[in-house]
Amino acid sequence: MDINYFSHSISIFHGRKAPEEGLLVGYGAIMEKLKLAVPLPNRLALISTKNRQYSTEQWLVLTSRHEPADTLYKQLVFALKYEGVNLLFFKKLFEAISEDAIKELVQIEPSGQYSRKIWFLYEWLFEKKLDILDLDKGNFVNLIDEELQYASSISTNSSRHRIKNNLTGTVDFCPLIFKTEKLENYIAKNSIENVNTVIKGFRKGILLRTSSFLLLKDSKASFSIEGENPTQNRALRWGKAIGQAGSKPLSNEELYRLQQIVIENSRFIKMGYRTEGGFVGEHDRTTGEPIPEHISAKQDDVEQLMNGLLKTANRMESTGLHPVLTATQIAFGFVFIHPFVDGNGRIHRYLIHHLLASMKYSPQGIIFPVSATILERKDDYRKVLENYSHPILDFIKWEKTESNNINVVNNTIDYYRYFDATPQAEFLFECVDTTIHKTIPEEIAYLQKYDEMKLWLDDHFQMPDNMVALLIRFLEQNNGILSKRAQEKEFAALTSNEIVTIEHQFNLVFDL
Repeated sequence: MDINYFSHSISIFHGRKAPEEGLLVGYGAIMEKLKLAVPLPNRLALISTKNRQYSTEQWLVLTSRHEPADTLYKQLVFALKYEGVNLLFFKKLFEAISEDAIKELVQIEPSGQYSRKIWFLYEWLFEKKLDILDLDKGNFVNLIDEELQYASSISTNSSRHRIKNNLTGTVDFCPLIFKTEKLENYIAKNSIENVNTVIKGFRKGILLRTSSFLLLKDSKASFSIEGENPTQNRALRWGKAIGQAGSKPLSNEELYRLQQIVIENSRFIKMGYRTEGGFVGEHDRTTGEPIPEHISAKQDDVEQLMNGLLKTANRMESTGLHPVLTATQIAFGFVFIHPFVDGNGRIHRYLIHHLLASMKYSPQGIIFPVSATILERKDDYRKVLENYSHPILDFIKWEKTESNNINVVNNTIDYYRYFDATPQAEFLFECVDTTIHKTIPEEIAYLQKYDEMKLWLDDHFQMPDNMVALLIRFLEQNNGILSKRAQEKEFAALTSNEIVTIEHQFNLVFDL
């Protein structure tokens, strides 16, 4: 079986402008020809008419010598060689053509590595065997090309296909991440050794105080991202939970426990995994109809997806993939599934803490205030969530329920288990990098200045700690000047000359 005429010349493809006119090949060409229900890959492949080779964020441009023969098999070989493994694409492709056609396809070059990859992918994705004899010779090849995508350092040999399965996940949950220059630079800059080097120069006492403050700051920020203003007690409770991240293995029961902590009043919310549809978005003001920005996984799929996610998480914690990449796949996979009626966002960010801690990336006793950094970049965070959510909306069919919720009516499970998490990985690494090299050092520097000012006030005025804290806060709020109201009330005991001296010292210590 083979189908011709996949490649075609384009300058714009589905609203995406090509950097030059050229021949669309690979995944994009097959998806277009067979009308596969798959969002466009983050990067498409193009054969240059000007014989140029380069890449942009959205395009891989190659020369005419890379152009594949215009058959399904050769286009697939090109895609696997230059565009990596796209699990969602292969699942939809195999659903679109017959089993006999697939069998014929993989026997065009039966011992070729790309034929073997296609063969393996079919049997792995559908958990069934084609009527083909096992291979009895040939070198084993990695399924994932580690020049293109991040893979598990622990692979499983499939002697039937002579393939090393180095996928990072399981058949029920397996996002993948492409290697990019940005990610490689962040990984080199922020190795566990480098992170510890940034931290180890500070006294243990000040690190503990910094961690305590950042824990509460991160807890409050996680609520703020959701548009909530928690009470101090609620923020402290969630901060305590974050502080224990990494200490308990992930399980369905552990996620239920976390939801109980997040949701202060569960009288009006059905706790545990959803038993109805869900979406993130608005309702029409007039009709009440849902206007979804993100559609949650189908309620009937939640248990299977979550079991796959948890199995993958527990596996990835021990396979050596970089902790930030692991946290990306699991935490963003969780929030895309959206398994709970409420509390998903905060637990999604908790999962980042959990995996960074359990994989020993966060220094012991220090919690990276990732939510605080995300809060400062809320628009970027929204865009990186939409990068996943918006493209799949075109492939989800739903109907409105009586309660103005949504009910998904087609099969959508694959969109939540096989996706490209590269944009999310780059965003999370940016946040982690900011946390390591800016947020934590700045907070430590602040506490050191605070201690210096407190010691000076103790030496000169013997103020109680609560009055020192109040004085410093007033000075911070008013750019180093003690307000007239504060001079007349809380600090009426100070003379005008003493106030001038205190203000001068504060400005020296805090570099104002």
